[in-house]
Amino acid sequence: MKLNFKYMIAVGLLIGMTGCDDNLETFEIGGSTAAPTAIATSAVNSDPLPGQIKLTWNTPSEGAFEYLQIKYHDPLTEQDVCKIASIGTTEMLIEDTRARFGDYSFFFQTFNAAHQGSEVTEIKAKSGAAPSTTTEKSRTEMKIEADQLSTNAQEPSEGPIKNLIDGKGNTFFHTRWSSPQIELPHYIQIDFKEAHEDFAIYYQNRTDNTWTSEGRPSVVELQISSDGKTFETVATLSGLPSAHSTEYTSEFIVPGKTFTSFRFNVIATSGNTKYFNLAQFKFYDVEVEIYDPETVPLD
Repeated sequence: MKLNFKYMIAVGLLIGMTGCDDNLETFEIGGSTAAPTAIATSAVNSDPLPGQIKLTWNTPSEGAFEYLQIKYHDPLTEQDVCKIASIGTTEMLIEDTRARFGDYSFFFQTFNAAHQGSEVTEIKAKSGAAPSTTTEKSRTEMKIEADQLSTNAQEPSEGPIKNLIDGKGNTFFHTRWSSPQIELPHYIQIDFKEAHEDFAIYYQNRTDNTWTSEGRPSVVELQISSDGKTFETVATLSGLPSAHSTEYTSEFIVPGKTFTSFRFNVIATSGNTKYFNLAQFKFYDVEVEIYDPETVPLD
């Protein structure tokens, strides 16, 4: 027998289970009242995504059912949830899930146009870990002494490296432009007297408005080391400002380890020069706060 009518589905009343979504949805139905075919367990797959579960199932045969209900218990909200899918739907994304809850049980039930339900099929699936978020609470400028600074390419005729920390915007540090030039990268190295971890940097371009904007850092690797010799890159900055006197402040960097030496390693410059210059440089310790949905206690 074929039916062709519009009806209102009260999701919470479809099969008389409590705790379901009681929102109303409107569906156009032109279908069969024949007994609906249940979804087979083998027909459903699940993918654990970050803080989500993706459910997919095989395309049903024509006339197998008219719509599908998926019910599950959400341990995060401690609510029972019911979702409706048309026969043309073959996937559903379950959001705001947690890996720490282990198996989620999803109960699939198909219905014909007369709202008669099939047997219930239970599918177990796991969530991927919900991603954590890191926010900055504060940053503190670290005092740097001249004897903590070094470089691999000091220009001998001008711009000593100590000018980076003199607090004056009209002085500058310059890497070697005179012959013989040294190929990039050129770096500024800071050797600390204590360990650091989360950080940010600031610098000011050289104040030289009578000159061109060549020699500004344009691509920089931020590198750390625990011995002052072997360095690893923990962030790469690009698209940096080339105008004179421009100030730049980085976002915070979370390397996931402590270090005692730091390099501002310039690998490209404006004008493709083999040198760079800066007026001022600062290093900040950053205090961060990490929110991990997988470990935060439930209310």
